[in-house]
Amino acid sequence: MRLDSRNRAVRAAMGVACVSALALGVGIQTASASSGPRAAVVHTYLALGDSVSFGYEEPTVVPAPNYLDATSFVGFPEDVGAALGLSVANAACPGETSLSAVQAGVQSNGCENSPGGGPGYRSAYPLHVSYKGTQLAYATTYLKSHTHTSLVTLMIGANDYFLCQETTADKCSSEVVSVISSVTKNVGTILSTIRTKDHYKGQIILEDYYSLDYSNAAQTALVQELNSVVGAAAKKYNVQVADGFGEFKTASAHSGGNPCTAGLLTQLSGGGCGIHPSYAGAALLALAVEKVVKH
Repeated sequence: MRLDSRNRAVRAAMGVACVSALALGVGIQTASASSGPRAAVVHTYLALGDSVSFGYEEPTVVPAPNYLDATSFVGFPEDVGAALGLSVANAACPGETSLSAVQAGVQSNGCENSPGGGPGYRSAYPLHVSYKGTQLAYATTYLKSHTHTSLVTLMIGANDYFLCQETTADKCSSEVVSVISSVTKNVGTILSTIRTKDHYKGQIILEDYYSLDYSNAAQTALVQELNSVVGAAAKKYNVQVADGFGEFKTASAHSGGNPCTAGLLTQLSGGGCGIHPSYAGAALLALAVEKVVKH
């Protein structure tokens, strides 16, 4: 009798446990079903600029670049995106000036058109991302549709000087002041649009240009002046500066201040170097950005 009672008690306890477990399981399933799987938030990165940001290589680089395949060009934005786990939209265009980035139909240094009157890079070859209109217009559209953009980089202004040198009789000797004024105005327009019109609250980083030869005082001073002009124009827009200039200088110090000898610039088949970063050079520019990224 006591054994039978004990068995009934055990069976009752087991029944309660099973019901409780079942209820718990149902509760868990119901909660899981009601909440559903959450979509992962993909944080994005918008890169703006010229051939350096694009990752351009000269035609005589070995092996020869494939201009029909934009993915074959790797600039510092791609390195930054990989390092930080960001989806990259690289809107940079080879030959873009600060003016052509904000105003359609003006002369560029090879992006929309060429100084000699021929077609520009965009007319013949694809960019990393496809868009019509100016680079700034694309930035506005992109930022409005990608609300999880956590980083914007800008590297612009060198082609303004190059274009002036190519199109003036005195190689821009007497036009430097006007070029500085133009770059200042255009960089201000770009950053004001992104911050004010586009209401972008994330981080903006300016990438400094590097010198092609740090032992050449005059050339290096010109690069420093350009970096200073762009930095001053950006100061009131809560922008950080990536010291690409300093990274290249340090890395080429053991090569007499020559980034070509240090392997930081594209190597040309006929000897010497181009003016664009090699893969090693692009990695250094990426490192400069990563050092000032807010985590």
